[in-house]
Amino acid sequence: MTSVGGRRSRASVPDLVERARSGEARAVARLISLVEDESPLLREVMAGLAPYTGNAQIVGITGSPGVGKSTSTNALVKALRATGKRVGVLAVDPSSPFSGGALLGDRVRMQDHALDRDVYIRSMASRGHLGGLSWSTPQALRVLDAAGCDVVVIETVGVGQSEVEIAGLADTTLVLVAPGMGDGIQAAKAGILEIGDVYVVNKADRDGAQTVRRDLRAMIALAERTEEGWRPPIVMTVAQTGDGVYDVVEKIDAHRVWMEKSGELERRRVRRARDEIEAIAVTSLRRRWGDVHARTELDALAEQVVAGASDPYVAADSLLETYTER
Repeated sequence: MTSVGGRRSRASVPDLVERARSGEARAVARLISLVEDESPLLREVMAGLAPYTGNAQIVGITGSPGVGKSTSTNALVKALRATGKRVGVLAVDPSSPFSGGALLGDRVRMQDHALDRDVYIRSMASRGHLGGLSWSTPQALRVLDAAGCDVVVIETVGVGQSEVEIAGLADTTLVLVAPGMGDGIQAAKAGILEIGDVYVVNKADRDGAQTVRRDLRAMIALAERTEEGWRPPIVMTVAQTGDGVYDVVEKIDAHRVWMEKSGELERRRVRRARDEIEAIAVTSLRRRWGDVHARTELDALAEQVVAGASDPYVAADSLLETYTER
C-alpha cells in the first residue's frame, strides 16, 4: 500500500481520493500539495482521479492589473453559490522568490466564503511562469473536478499579453476591463480580445465605463473569431456591490449550452488534454537530459553546433532519436 506522510496520520492515495470525492477539504488540499510538490505519487494520484473527472465547468478570469479580478472572483463565487453550485477557486499568484509559494492571501480576499463547505479556495504559485499559470494547474483542476466541484474558477496574475494561456485551460474565459486604466481598451494592447468568451466591464459606476463598452464592442466586431455562432457578450458590473454579477453567470451558462450543442466543448477539452500530455512528455525528456551541471548528449550536440559541424535541426533530430530509442 502506497502511503502519504502526514504529521497526524498516514493515508493511501486511494483513501485520499475517496475522501476528496466526499468533499473533505483536507484530502483535497493534500492531493493538490502532491501535485505542486511533484510527488513521486503523482502518477498514482492522477490514475485514481481519472474516472471521476470531466464534469466541472472551468471558468478562467483574466485581465490587466487593477481591473478587479479578485473582487470579481469573490462576487462570482457568491452568485454561483446562490444557484446551488459547488465551487472551487484556484488563485494563481506571483511566486515568493524565497519559498516559491504564493504571495497573495486569497483567503484574506475571499473571507465571505471561508466557512462555506461547498467552496474550496486554493492559492497556487505561478513560480515565474510567464503565462500566469503554474505548470501544475491542469492537475490541480483535475483534483477539484474529481472532488465534486460543479464550477472551478481560475484567477490568474495580471501579466498582460502572455496571460492568453488561460484560454487553453478554461471552458469559458472571462476578460475583465475597467475604466480609468489609462487606456479605454487595455485588453486590446494585451492581445487578449481574441480569446474572451464573455467580456466584463467592471467598475461600471465610474466615469468612462460606457465609453469602454462602446470601444469594446467595436474591437470585438473587428476581431476575427474562429468559432461561428457565438458572439461574445459584454456585461457591465460593479463587483464591489455585486451589481451585474448574476448577468455574468447567465452568460457563462449560455456559453456552456452553446458549446455543448456546437461540439466546441469537446474540441476545447481534447485540445487541453493534448497540451497537458505534450507538457508532461517534454518535461520527462528534459529530465532525461540529466543534471545541468553534468555533461550530457545535449552538451556534445551543442558544441557541434557552435563549431559549425552541425546545425540545430540536425542536432535536435539526433537528440530525439537518442532518447526515443531508450
